[in-house]
Amino acid sequence: MGYRFMHTLRVRYSEIDGQKIVYNAHYLTYLDVAITEYFRGLGITFTGASPDFDIALVRAMLEFKRPARLDDLLDVRVGIKSFGRSSFVAGFQIVHHGGEDPVLEAEVVYVSYSQEEGRAVPVPGWVRSRIERFEREGVLPEQKEADDM
Repeated sequence: MGYRFMHTLRVRYSEIDGQKIVYNAHYLTYLDVAITEYFRGLGITFTGASPDFDIALVRAMLEFKRPARLDDLLDVRVGIKSFGRSSFVAGFQIVHHGGEDPVLEAEVVYVSYSQEEGRAVPVPGWVRSRIERFEREGVLPEQKEADDM
């Protein structure tokens, strides 16, 4: 899968285990940070007091390839692979900064979630179209506006 979005982060001391490598549960945090930044880049707010859109994780599959260690810079690549009515599948790949060999590959299923109703709801059309356009063209909304000037 090609990835049009990437977020870089640094492994912190609190994220390593007794083997001095990133403890497995922290990779879910890395994915959460990256998907948040993905949506932020698309101008879609799902955090804070009044989100435009909200998601809930319903399934995660992580495949560990090689370790990451304290102070490593990691590039977390994100791409939306497919949509259902109320769900979507995100693909992730974590590599050492500037590298190509995966540290981790993951697939996560999210649902569009209504806090008021306490259940999954259809992915809003405007969210779906913004994601599909980005995945197709690779242009973030603010980049497109600047390019059109």
